[in-house]
Amino acid sequence: MAAWPFVVLAGAAIGTLTGLFGVGGSSIATPLLSLLGAPGLIAVASPLPATIPGAAVASIAYVRSGDARPRAAAWTLLGAVPAAIGGALLSRVVGGPTLLVLSGVVLVAVGLRVVQPIDQSTRDAGTLRRQNRLLLVLAAAGVGLFTGLLANGGGFLLVPLYLLVFGLRMRQAVGTSLLVIVVLAVPTLATHWALGHIDWAISGELTVGLVPASFLASRYAHNVEGPVLRRGFGVFLVLLGIAYTIYRLTTI
Repeated sequence: MAAWPFVVLAGAAIGTLTGLFGVGGSSIATPLLSLLGAPGLIAVASPLPATIPGAAVASIAYVRSGDARPRAAAWTLLGAVPAAIGGALLSRVVGGPTLLVLSGVVLVAVGLRVVQPIDQSTRDAGTLRRQNRLLLVLAAAGVGLFTGLLANGGGFLLVPLYLLVFGLRMRQAVGTSLLVIVVLAVPTLATHWALGHIDWAISGELTVGLVPASFLASRYAHNVEGPVLRRGFGVFLVLLGIAYTIYRLTTI
């Protein structure tokens, strides 16, 4: 395993993405930790203890500005939490190469859609869908399942879901996603901890870099126009999806 300053720097990079885009779980941290020498499931699950405080401090700026939607977050958690526990328990059985590669392909497809303009009629239709609580809970359960399987905070799926399906604007989607991640990562962390997948030394080093970077990036995000932030997020998803797919294919 690489020396601790490199892990702290990796945490700072992840925290920056958390504050800007409401993402930053194992989809980003796992490849970085693997490159730094962390083995298998340790690289997958060890970012979780840093994800919770990172998302919490990043959410402060979004809550203060009124962008976060606590009610939507609560309905999301109703579906996502039990599904995340189930996904974490299934991770040893189902977390195979095909699923992991597919998740990278999905990221590319979603990113390509996110960079496209979202017109008002799409937002209005999404707002109506958001009033359908059952639909929101079921969609959140799908996100929760992948969150548990991939030991991820869920933001890389939640933000596009809020943007494209449920009509939130970019900063609203990020702020609401961060509220969900704070809670959703807890049962996922507890399950992977019980399974012995957490290296607490690595988690602590990540936290040192991730938390302050997440806080600073979340404050900066409010100086960026929403459409610019959304397009940046879409490009990030495409690049992440390509890198993630290549990473998974080369580690099969």
